[in-house]
Amino acid sequence: MRWLLLMLLFALPVQAKTLTIGIVAFQMSSETHARAANAADAAAKAKGWSVTLLNSRGSIPESAAQIENLIAAKVDALVLCMSKPVELDAQLKAAKDAGIPVITIASGTSQYSLFDIQANEFQVGSDAALYLFGLMNYRGAILTERFEGNLATRIRGRMLDAVLAENSAVSVLASHSMARTATWQEDVRAGMGALMQRERGKFQGVWASFDGQAFVIDDLLQQDGMKKGQVPIVSMDGGQQTFARIRDPNSLVVATVAVPFEAMGAKAVAALEAIVANGATRDSVVKGPYLLVPAVLVDRNNVPADGKWPW
Repeated sequence: MRWLLLMLLFALPVQAKTLTIGIVAFQMSSETHARAANAADAAAKAKGWSVTLLNSRGSIPESAAQIENLIAAKVDALVLCMSKPVELDAQLKAAKDAGIPVITIASGTSQYSLFDIQANEFQVGSDAALYLFGLMNYRGAILTERFEGNLATRIRGRMLDAVLAENSAVSVLASHSMARTATWQEDVRAGMGALMQRERGKFQGVWASFDGQAFVIDDLLQQDGMKKGQVPIVSMDGGQQTFARIRDPNSLVVATVAVPFEAMGAKAVAALEAIVANGATRDSVVKGPYLLVPAVLVDRNNVPADGKWPW
């Protein structure tokens, strides 16, 4: 009888550990932050996990308090979307000290986190710059809208600089660097609006470090009477709103390098399942501090018309 009970016991399916996780998005008004966070939330709930999804609203103090509260609540793991590991170093250390693994998305790494999931931003940045320069026949002046406060957008700017260094017939006429995060749309509108008025008629293209900036610039140029084809806007991130603008005959947005943020959120949950729920080592999931996902340049030739992604 005892052998029969043992056989029945081993025949039963092994139930995966149900996790309680916290997901913190730095700024949910940014489409990319929301896409990654919501995808992670959906993937975790599909596994039956308990999820707390929080929005830091672009505030580092609020993000710090949210992480601290999740640590106090003794969650099993944390996913931080577009976070600030340097500024939140103390909170990440507290999570590690409490035995709570942290995976970041498009944030950069920390000695206290497992790894960061991101696109190969060196490829993303160079693809966008080269595409814009091609439209300009590698000659003329551009306006640029930068953002130094995020690892991904900062790398994109560095790659633009590298391409500029090897193509001296293209110059940066003027540049605005977005400084605020909580009110970033107003920051871009005011900064780039002033540059466009000052440099009216002198630039042949616009480079934006992420699509949200491009939307603001696109609206400003359209209000100024610009038509598609006059001054192309190229940016990065991808998303249904960007694809709609590429298709729109009135929009000046002509291309984006599309990053699969939904896949990044899902990969974070899959990694937590492997490492936290099933006991896999980190090195069996990823070698090094970054788990890279592919990005695709999207223009009028391959922009999806049915809401599907181009990969």
